[in-house]
Amino acid sequence: MAKERNILALTGTAAIIAVALNFLITTINKHKNNYKSTNKDIPRSNVRVNLSASEILKLADQIIAKSKAVHHKIASVPLDEVTYANCILPLADLEAEQFPLVQSCVFPKMVTVLDDVRKASDEAERRIDAHVLICSKCEDVYRVINTFAAKMEQINPEAKRYVQCLVKGFERNGMNLTLSKREEVQRLRTRIDELSMQYVQNLRDDGSFILFNERELDGMPPKFIKSLDKAENGQFKITLRRHHISPLLDHCKVGATRKRVAVAYGQRCGKANLPIVENMTGGGFGVDLVQLRHKLARLLGYSSYVDYAVERRMAKNSAKVCITFCG
Repeated sequence: MAKERNILALTGTAAIIAVALNFLITTINKHKNNYKSTNKDIPRSNVRVNLSASEILKLADQIIAKSKAVHHKIASVPLDEVTYANCILPLADLEAEQFPLVQSCVFPKMVTVLDDVRKASDEAERRIDAHVLICSKCEDVYRVINTFAAKMEQINPEAKRYVQCLVKGFERNGMNLTLSKREEVQRLRTRIDELSMQYVQNLRDDGSFILFNERELDGMPPKFIKSLDKAENGQFKITLRRHHISPLLDHCKVGATRKRVAVAYGQRCGKANLPIVENMTGGGFGVDLVQLRHKLARLLGYSSYVDYAVERRMAKNSAKVCITFCG
């Protein structure tokens, strides 16, 4: 009997190995086919990464047009006829369909070396974000979804959670508030978005760099050193960009160099961005970004902006954040 069990065990192991080898061979062949393919998009993904500037803008407009049509159709559903099929499922399908398309529009700006593609990607993101903001304030759609949520058909837990997130998304934009308070929410959001975009743009436009000699860059690969621009005095320029900062902090053997770079990276755009986040007299910004966020959170019913920001994340509230970081 023991011998038979051993034979069965060996047979089972052999079968598992055979299946594993077959899977491995199949995977390798797929990778070979993907490698040989002239398609530069991401394998097994609907995200397209080789779009031209005009194609990006055209795709963004198509995304917005399709979204408008779906939202308009949902908004027209009579409140006594709302069902999961006619008001929730269309939004879920729209999200699933358009997520890779949106990524196809906004991803290029993070990786492309072409200025026209980067600008088109920026513009596409701006158009899509503006449309999403309009959708998040669509009172007719909110009324339809909220009506369905109130009666709540018998649906599976995932669908129920999705409905709750839809309702919460509208309420986080103040759709459950009075008209005057909604207008105040919009005013605060507009100003917050302006300051946030200015803050980010300052970082994007930052062209500052630090000079080091070759000895101070000890440990860096020769290929990295060769890729650096040089100043007139022959020293190497390290820009405060990720493609310079990350490898230097990982590989440079000189502690003083790593410290200098880390400090400079943390302080970049300080003069330009500090007035945005802090209330500095004469800064010309009026109320700062921190105060505006706090006002927005209180208006929406949260005790602080932290509670508002982490509500949909794992922590859920500021108390748990404090426990995590303060002990």
